[in-house]
Amino acid sequence: VQLQASGGGVVQAGGCLRLSCTASGGTFSSRSMAWFRQAPGKEREFVASISGSGTINNYAEFLKGRFAISRDNAKNTVWLQMNSLKPEDTAVYHCAPGRSEFTYNTRSEAYGPWGPGTLVTISS
Repeated sequence: VQLQASGGGVVQAGGCLRLSCTASGGTFSSRSMAWFRQAPGKEREFVASISGSGTINNYAEFLKGRFAISRDNAKNTVWLQMNSLKPEDTAVYHCAPGRSEFTYNTRSEAYGPWGPGTLVTISS
């Protein structure tokens, strides 16, 4: 599976962005997809995941409803809608497939392979 994330950029605090991740190869619809992020000097952290069928979502508690994950299996694409962005959301955002239809596991070891990610910068 190869992944291409896009949609990052520079946004003012309070703004929004929509990230996209398109997968090629593999069986996209049978695997969960997740978004993680990694800020400079910090470890990669879980943001959100969605089941292969798109019916189950899981979010990091710190998001407090600001982000929404969705997918279209016909397009092999998963999105991350990010609203009410804060400077602390600045990071490189990565998407990755899980190893099954869905897992509540939020550890990065449960997902992969990883694409290069897309940089999101939130200015105050």
